[in-house]
Amino acid sequence: MSIEARQDPTAFYTAGYSLDDHERRLKMGRWRAIGARSKAAHAAELCARADLSPARVVEIGCGDGALLSALSDLWPASRFDGFELSAPAIEIARGRGISRVERLEAYDGDRIPVEDSTYDLAILSHVLEHVPDPEPLLAEAARVAKHVLVEVPLENNRSAARPAKRAISASIGHLHAFDRASVRSLARRAGVKPVAELADPLGREHHAFFAESAKSRVAAAAKWAVRAASHRAHAPSAERMFTVHYAVLTEAA
Repeated sequence: MSIEARQDPTAFYTAGYSLDDHERRLKMGRWRAIGARSKAAHAAELCARADLSPARVVEIGCGDGALLSALSDLWPASRFDGFELSAPAIEIARGRGISRVERLEAYDGDRIPVEDSTYDLAILSHVLEHVPDPEPLLAEAARVAKHVLVEVPLENNRSAARPAKRAISASIGHLHAFDRASVRSLARRAGVKPVAELADPLGREHHAFFAESAKSRVAAAAKWAVRAASHRAHAPSAERMFTVHYAVLTEAA
């Protein structure tokens, strides 16, 4: 586990959005944009399954606003707020000029400064794995919204258990290795229940993004093809072998 992320999460994530290297900063922005497109597609699919058209949406842990921007394109009738630990990330998000965003604020990571049931949907996308105790944050999201959408990587698997993979996860602040059962248990303890879910082994562009050579790009494409086929064939077995992204839409239990 990342000691820095656990001891001082605000400083840890502020540093992540304050890179001095211009090229590195641009590359990480492109990486977040790729992730935002898949996360937005997951949110749209789950809400469509549940016949939910959220008028007011809040993203808790909104980072640089990449997901809010993608969602604003998919949901033209929705209004959005975003709250985030890192003040530099909020400044980046504000600079995007995202349509129909009303509030973008840095907050203390504890209590969202709004009344109960302010929103139709709260989104915690790739946030709970970074939080030392995720249950109170999920319960807080359920306080401010009628539905809560959670997305996390399922890292309780053989591939992610390798020391090198654990080190990578720790370096980006992952404090938990979830599987579906642990996410569902967390939801019950926080007072919400699943109404729709999906799992995604992610597309080729995710797997190939950091590949620098032709050989590594070929290897990344092969990895993507094997994982996608394995997950289609039998998702439970695949999720015991490698990491997928799991999204679940919940409502009050």
